[in-house]
Amino acid sequence: YGKNTIKFLRLHREGKKHFVKEVEVCTHLRLTSAQEYLDGNNSLVIPTDTIKNTVLVLAKKNGIPTLEQFAIDICKHFMTTFCQVAYVKTYVQEVPWQRLHENGIPHIHSFICIPDGIRFCEAEQCRNGPLVVFAGIKDLKLMKTTQSGFEGFYKDEYTTLPERNDRILCGELFCKWSYGECKDFDFDCIWNKIRECILEAFSGPPDRGEYSPSYQKTVNCIQMLVLSKVPQVQVIEVVLNNTFYNVVDMKNLGLTNDKEVLIPVEAPYGSCACTLGRKKFLET
Repeated sequence: YGKNTIKFLRLHREGKKHFVKEVEVCTHLRLTSAQEYLDGNNSLVIPTDTIKNTVLVLAKKNGIPTLEQFAIDICKHFMTTFCQVAYVKTYVQEVPWQRLHENGIPHIHSFICIPDGIRFCEAEQCRNGPLVVFAGIKDLKLMKTTQSGFEGFYKDEYTTLPERNDRILCGELFCKWSYGECKDFDFDCIWNKIRECILEAFSGPPDRGEYSPSYQKTVNCIQMLVLSKVPQVQVIEVVLNNTFYNVVDMKNLGLTNDKEVLIPVEAPYGSCACTLGRKKFLET
């Protein structure tokens, strides 16, 4: 049981310069006994109101140096403070506020919300077990207008999809990775590096791009690049929910539409998902 959707803004001041972190936190506990379920005995139950207030107090006392460290602080508090807690899991996601710049100069106290992917993390621990940390990015919308195709796929009597060697590749990406056992990582630096890998693998070189034969191959390229460049990542999951576009037929309007006006196909949409990890980690 636990408390979901604890939303708050943490404001940090350094002189005239302000820093903000707006987050949503979900924290769940499992107790050593199920007596509250079986017998209606609530003597070991930590109220969800206490959980919420604890999260707010930790934000006040410790700040939010990184999302991952804040999740770790929450887990450690419940595990070390309450002997009846057998398991704790905390999820934290961030509202994407970015500092405003005017003529290249960063503003000291003004921010803009830019939805270019939402950062999140999870930390979980069982009593007498290691504290494990996950992180990720979701709702990251990506598109490239060429260098994508889909050919040579299996066909039967129900197949109507034509083969294409030049199409728009567009989708909303969810990516989650595991650091394994918690260590003293620079979580901000790693997260930014992984985001750069995602964009690089999706788009290819800026002057020419890189051909994608399928959404599946693009997903795998993202995972392989992250694992090759970020040794701290042990397992990475990627889900790409696809958006397809149909070219508008303008012949009746006396116009030739050379893939210049397209309409998105809202539903149904495709989805590709894959989890990839280092062999040594998966074997253990």
